[in-house]
Amino acid sequence: MKRGDWYRTKDLVIKGSDWIVNEMKKSGLRGRGGAGFPSGLKWSFMPKTTDGRPSYLVVNADESEPGTCKDREIMRHDPHKLLEGCLIAGVGMRAKAAYIYIRGEYVNERKSLQKARQEAYEAGLLGKNACGSGYDFDVYIHFGAGAYICGEETALLESLEGKQGKPRLKPPFPANAGLYGCPTTVTNVETVAVSPTILRRGPEWFASFGRKNNAGTKLFCISGHVNKPCTVEEEMSISLKELIERHCGGVRGGWDNLLAVIPGGSSVPLLPKNICEDVLMDFDALKAVQSGLGTAAVIVMDKSTDVVDAIARLSYFYKHESCGQCTPCREGTGWLWMIMERMKVGNAKLEEIDMLQEVTKQIEGHTICALGDAAAWPVQGLIRHFRPELERRIREHAERELQQAAAA
Repeated sequence: MKRGDWYRTKDLVIKGSDWIVNEMKKSGLRGRGGAGFPSGLKWSFMPKTTDGRPSYLVVNADESEPGTCKDREIMRHDPHKLLEGCLIAGVGMRAKAAYIYIRGEYVNERKSLQKARQEAYEAGLLGKNACGSGYDFDVYIHFGAGAYICGEETALLESLEGKQGKPRLKPPFPANAGLYGCPTTVTNVETVAVSPTILRRGPEWFASFGRKNNAGTKLFCISGHVNKPCTVEEEMSISLKELIERHCGGVRGGWDNLLAVIPGGSSVPLLPKNICEDVLMDFDALKAVQSGLGTAAVIVMDKSTDVVDAIARLSYFYKHESCGQCTPCREGTGWLWMIMERMKVGNAKLEEIDMLQEVTKQIEGHTICALGDAAAWPVQGLIRHFRPELERRIREHAERELQQAAAA
């Protein structure tokens, strides 16, 4: 309450579904989970009239992307903001219940959220006649078991239903047949948590931050080789350099010691220092430099980093987390990792760099979900920006082998 949560929520609920969705559309809010789809438009896909099936809101709190910790801050320190957002979003899409699917390793966050949920029920803010509005709305908390793939929306729904967390083919889309075959919208924690503030302050206030089509504020979690790693809320379209300098005390050893930055969680291609100088942190600007905003998890690497080893480690992560349903991902992620392990020490031929690029293209776009793309993009970014480094390692390894052969 002191933070402004649950302030006259009843007034917002009474204004009805259409008003909520229209305000969200006007605000320009785009999904904060990585894809950046307009939130108001996504909410409007839910059926306006019921055919007897209930509608559900599912909140994706399975935050497992390496480098990402923004949703954790909301659930640990401000859980009521999320719960109030669930009610507002639920009313907007005419849902009767929300399921919050929380990452299995988030034990403290789960306890904090469960305590807040209990407080909200006891205060009459959730449940029957939520906030005295005449609208019945329940919130359930479900925790996963540590599978990264369950962050994909349809795999999350499968897991919620008690099945193996494997992505579904689309169509049908969740808005038509989602959880238990009912209309469902899956949305990110940050997207839901910001919605009550947008409705209170007005969509024009939110849209005043950032650039056109990249409006609002965003949580950025900055880690790696900076002086003060942190999670901070900033406006969209802030420059990457300003974000690091203002909130993190700069790069360790100064800006000139920067090697590369992964701007949006491990799934997006890295950017070398020369691009980081003036790139803006929003969906469109990062897309223009062949990367992406993703989850806005900024991973900073200084010149002490073995960049090939870093990407090889990510390749192992995606190999380990592949659900194995699609052949290109199941086999391809293993190939990427094995080749990257050899590239690390230069135990390869120069032609294999092109072969590695070809393998990424065989995976990208050929799988049911985006995990295949996520595995391919970091490797593509490495080849695009650090090909000379790969070639140097291969040449030096070949020279060492020749010297050893001559000595023998």
